[in-house]
Amino acid sequence: MRIILAAAAVLTLAVLPVAAPWLQFVLTLAIAKGFAALGVAVLLRAGLISIGHAMFFAASAYGVAFLAHAGINDLGLLLLLSVLVAALTGAIAGAFLVRYRAIFFAMLNLAVSMVFYALCAKLYGVTGGTDGMPVPIPAVFGVIFAEPVFKSVLFYLSLALMVLVGLAVQRYLDSPLGHALSAVHTNEIRLEYLGIPVWAVLLIAYVISAALAGLGGAISAFAIGRVVPDFAFWTASGHLVLIAVLGGIGGVPGAFIGALFLELLHSAAVTVTDAWNLIVGMALIIVIMFMPQGIYGLFARKEASSP
Repeated sequence: MRIILAAAAVLTLAVLPVAAPWLQFVLTLAIAKGFAALGVAVLLRAGLISIGHAMFFAASAYGVAFLAHAGINDLGLLLLLSVLVAALTGAIAGAFLVRYRAIFFAMLNLAVSMVFYALCAKLYGVTGGTDGMPVPIPAVFGVIFAEPVFKSVLFYLSLALMVLVGLAVQRYLDSPLGHALSAVHTNEIRLEYLGIPVWAVLLIAYVISAALAGLGGAISAFAIGRVVPDFAFWTASGHLVLIAVLGGIGGVPGAFIGALFLELLHSAAVTVTDAWNLIVGMALIIVIMFMPQGIYGLFARKEASSP
């Protein structure tokens, strides 16, 4: 049943831009943020809250811009290399940060990400400062498409990656490494007694989490066409945590459900009133109060209760 629902949801997303072309950009951004929120959700499995994951989102986006300006003009290669940039950044930061827990972990992630934001904003000669850096349209299998065609290719590529990467992350969470990640949250000391290196378990999770955020950042860079320091600002990190919690951390679909819900709600609210924050805020309060396990948790609970 769950597979059928997932297939129907993906098919619906694929058809929506045909019926409403303006939705293509919104859905592409939602999927990109869903990848980054999924990275946050991976760490939440271990009871770790990162209020700094926008740093990896931005690192990958800037990686796309720098690599494109260096002469690399292939979409697949740019995506791969930019995700590697985010993963490498995550490995360097994670080697230090995963030694900490609770509020110390959250605040240190925030501090490191704000240092990164400040560098991006102040190094005008390198990053363009607050003006950011443009991202040219890359070639797809050697062919450079017009912007509307490229944006369509990017959307359907993002949709395919959502399925493939989602399945890979679910397999990781179901593996011994994934179960060890959950065990860190419940009883870390017992895990150490069993001879399992908690530091290594968390570092692997942190690198995977950073790579997921990086994938979202790269897709956003292509979709928007410009990278700015605000990609790394603390409010962007908080937004990713909100998406992860809103969607529900019980499974991989939660991050994408939360991102789609929030982006579509934001787009609808903007068309109704200038006070769109009020509508979004009220909707979030309702979801948090009546669906404590997130939107995905509601669907999972209904499936479990069905005969």
